[in-house]
Amino acid sequence: MVHAPPAALSTPPTAELVAAVVRLGRLLRARGIAVTPAESIDAARALGCLDVGDREELRLALRAVMVSRREDYDSFDQAFHDVWTATSGLPPSVPLPGPRHDMVRPPVTAPSKPPSVSLQNWMKPGEVVEGEALTLRAASNEESLGARDVARYAADDEEAFRVLARQVARRLALRRSRRWKSERRGARLDLRRTVRASLRTGGDPIRLERRSRTLRRTQIVALCDVSGSMELYAQFLLQFLHALQNSFARVETFAFATRLSRVTPILRGARFRESLRELGREVQDFSGGTRIGASFATFLTCYPRLVDRRTIVIILSDGWDVGSPDVLADAMRTMRRRAGRVIWLNPLMGAADFAPDTRGMQAALPFIDLLAAGHNLEALGRLARHLAL
Repeated sequence: MVHAPPAALSTPPTAELVAAVVRLGRLLRARGIAVTPAESIDAARALGCLDVGDREELRLALRAVMVSRREDYDSFDQAFHDVWTATSGLPPSVPLPGPRHDMVRPPVTAPSKPPSVSLQNWMKPGEVVEGEALTLRAASNEESLGARDVARYAADDEEAFRVLARQVARRLALRRSRRWKSERRGARLDLRRTVRASLRTGGDPIRLERRSRTLRRTQIVALCDVSGSMELYAQFLLQFLHALQNSFARVETFAFATRLSRVTPILRGARFRESLRELGREVQDFSGGTRIGASFATFLTCYPRLVDRRTIVIILSDGWDVGSPDVLADAMRTMRRRAGRVIWLNPLMGAADFAPDTRGMQAALPFIDLLAAGHNLEALGRLARHLAL
């Protein structure tokens, strides 16, 4: 006697479910997870073998098909939640996901504490409390030398920074150049060298020559503003640079306010909280005045070999400068001539009414390839697509 298969296994997936899987694959690729069209097709086929009314079964099955790296599981779960929440027209048997029940780790209730002023919750619409004013320091010409206990700030979201840094590093490490190199196996056939080698054997191509494109040896030089006007953002941006430097070896990091300090050894290897403590001891002008042009001129004079056509210079600053605009313009002109690409991340661009009206930004704008925001993780995540030479 032949038993008919269950209805859930014989029912083809609806068009809405297939469209949701396609959107899920696109969202995963946008977040740096390598999902090929073939895996999206396999995921759509798997819908016919699942109980689509069981959201947990659906999530686990799609994750097994579309994700191959354990560190990408959290990103997949968030993308799955976003797609299924935003999808309308699903059959009633597919519930929209709420907070999922983690079968491995029980939820931990964090102790309540008053919200702190941080870059993560600043400038979010609808969260401004009347009567509360956020005071930002402007540019200052005064040096404020001495050690700073900057480690009093909590190093939040360390894992999120590490994931973002790994995505940026992976794009940089796998970027191919226009140059070719010889390969022995598993690469593209080199017809020219194959024909040339066949002349030694009477025109018979006994040995097939192969080639592949070389990897770009891109270097990043980061110049981070740690002056008083950047006090709200400096810890956030330095945490990103710390994660990036420990994920991609070819990174040189400098901090500047009224003077320039090389902080590459400080950010390398140690935990971020320990790096912050050492930064407070070693960077004497932390939260001091602002002299961007003079700091850049010092960098170009003392480290002339760091910047070449394979270098991407990333400047993280709000553009407040009390120095001469001509000094900054001359330094930016020289930097643009030497570097392959100059990117300026301004955290103030997260505000709706931002305009690059400061003297520093006006002097630097003609020599910048890209001016972008740098006020949250999402803005920094968009940086990866612009790191091309």
